Amino acid sequence: METPCGLPSRKDNKVVFVLGATGSGKSKLAIALATQFDGEIINSDKMQVYGGLDVITNKVTKEESAGIPHHLLGVVHPDADFTALDFRREAVHAIDSILGRGRVPIVAGGSNSYIEGLVDGEGGEFRSRYQCLFLWVDAALPLLHSFVSARVDRMAEKGLVEEARSLFHANADYSRGIRRSIGVPEMDHYFRMEASADEETRARILEAAVDEIKANTCKLTCIQLQKIHRFCTLPGWDLHRIDAGEFFLKRGQEGEAEAWEKVVESPSTEIVRRFLTGAGGVKHMAGEEGTADDNKQDNGEVADKHGTAGKYKDENCEVKHVAGDDGATDRKNADENGSEAGANGEGPKNVVKDVKCETETGHVNGIAANREV
Repeated sequence: METPCGLPSRKDNKVVFVLGATGSGKSKLAIALATQFDGEIINSDKMQVYGGLDVITNKVTKEESAGIPHHLLGVVHPDADFTALDFRREAVHAIDSILGRGRVPIVAGGSNSYIEGLVDGEGGEFRSRYQCLFLWVDAALPLLHSFVSARVDRMAEKGLVEEARSLFHANADYSRGIRRSIGVPEMDHYFRMEASADEETRARILEAAVDEIKANTCKLTCIQLQKIHRFCTLPGWDLHRIDAGEFFLKRGQEGEAEAWEKVVESPSTEIVRRFLTGAGGVKHMAGEEGTADDNKQDNGEVADKHGTAGKYKDENCEVKHVAGDDGATDRKNADENGSEAGANGEGPKNVVKDVKCETETGHVNGIAANREV
């Protein structure tokens, strides 16, 4: 018996994970995959689990969700402490419920501590019960930083300030619950000063707050990528890196939809299809070490259809690299510290220039890693 999308009716306890830094396109890809494979999405963003602050936490809208059921999205009280153990318990319950209905669980979100606790916690119990596929949507940091900086401006237009004001009070605790969200603590000084400051001063303080939100969001991408890179060094984390750089370069321009289909959705769909059907070729796509020469093996035609494929290395991180990387947006062509040197010889706009990604302490330039990652 097969499902309408041509897959076996039994999914064999298989779980798809969509990883990536904030702004990389995880939610968009998860929704596309859920639509294609009769799936449901489990949110793994530790701020989006809370109710409220839909703009600040960048929750998917009803229109964007395209009718796909989303679990653990906006369901926790804003003042509660929702831990990695809480997430593990609720996520496993959701996964079993989804599998029980013959559908595909897709875990998507940027809180990698949640994902690691789910997959590797409790002595490896999760891995003994479920088969896992890890997709990593990635792009060079200047492209990510440019996009998330511009997104903060759009969030401000959509009501970021009003949302943050709704949670402000003089004794607010920014170490608990949804108040940890980037976009809330940064507004504190503005709210304390707006009643007494003149218009020019208020505008200056607000601009500084928005700039701080941009900088902290860019720093968050660095922390998230560091955690993903660490996954690559751990046993059992076979990440399939999807280079979305070409899509980022087309965002807001003619050809955006085609670029998304070519370098993100189509190769990801093929990888997931092979995983769910057991067709092989998931761990070693065409052009990767261990496959036949010259992309000739039938188990790995993704690269032939959509671009080159091969190994991607970044420091100590070695991951599967499939589809769409022509070198134009590879990290070797982009400044990892978020400067404007980047793809095609032009620096992306709106980049916060002082972001540095190196860290050994769980903090990047003062942003605590436990806020959202």
